[in-house]
Amino acid sequence: MDVSTRRMSMYKNRRNLYQELENARNSKLLVYITGDRPGLETQIHSEVFDFFVNHLDIIGVTEKISLYLYTRGGSTLTAWSLINLIRQFCDELEVIIPSKCHSAGTIMSLGANRIVMTKQATLGPIDPSVNTPLNPQIEGAPPTAKMPVSVEAIKGYIELVKEELGIKGDENLAKILVTLSEKIHPLVLGEVYRSRSQIKMLANRLLANQITEPGKIKNIVNFLCSDSGSHDYTINRREAKNELGLMIEKPDNALYVLIKSIYDDIQKELCLTEAYDPNSILGKDPSASYSFKRGLVESCEGGSNYFCSEGSFSRVNLPGPAGLHPGINDNRTFEGWKYESID
Repeated sequence: MDVSTRRMSMYKNRRNLYQELENARNSKLLVYITGDRPGLETQIHSEVFDFFVNHLDIIGVTEKISLYLYTRGGSTLTAWSLINLIRQFCDELEVIIPSKCHSAGTIMSLGANRIVMTKQATLGPIDPSVNTPLNPQIEGAPPTAKMPVSVEAIKGYIELVKEELGIKGDENLAKILVTLSEKIHPLVLGEVYRSRSQIKMLANRLLANQITEPGKIKNIVNFLCSDSGSHDYTINRREAKNELGLMIEKPDNALYVLIKSIYDDIQKELCLTEAYDPNSILGKDPSASYSFKRGLVESCEGGSNYFCSEGSFSRVNLPGPAGLHPGINDNRTFEGWKYESID
């Protein structure tokens, strides 16, 4: 079976599971996956906005929409735009989380009326990282490779200086700021502060869809933005419900099996647990073609938009200080979005 046939059959089989989930939740289903296969990661990005519009136009205005979401994060403003877009098409919105839903994905979840989490599902902090052309360059990497600047890393540095090292006084703090500005461009530092204020504002507004108490909203936002201590911190279902106070639903066994079946199918197609290794694809052959599916936006009625990379690997000899050495050439012929209809 060739790659295109396998891709089509997997989506068509998955549609049956989607329809079962719609029936179980009495809702219309929209699926958004950004793959995190090592070496082929994708993120929430504004380029999917029109795909969401197309799916929602086909679904039409309805009482309830279920967003099935798997992501490690991405653009904060895109997350805000997408969740507000979906809410224009329904009275009630739930987010179903089969596994990872971090950073900007967590932001999207805050805008739902409820969050359905499996036992292995996790949310995460929403403190953003700033990526601009003025960011510090990664040492030893190509000139275009820039180091993300974490909002909370800057805050942690300032707190270290003031609280742990005990440096006080306007003059001493000014020297510290000058030193910091020599390492990180002042405009990047300004963007860090703006991003932190913006994300708090967005989280407050989104949480109003599921939390009505201002004090509780403030505590949730503070924890997600800074009090969790690290961007890598994960929040399981029990903590999300009992400690943060989010509107969390625990699926019963039948619903869990259905959610997990959809996730297993997507994981298999996107190879989420397999490292990106050209050598394993080539095997003993001198060349081999590839097609990697890396993200998708799907619905029962609207078909499948999928992001993929296509091309071929070939073994080559590369020049080096000690003479020629074996290497692999990646001839990528396509990278972008394609569409598969329901027919």
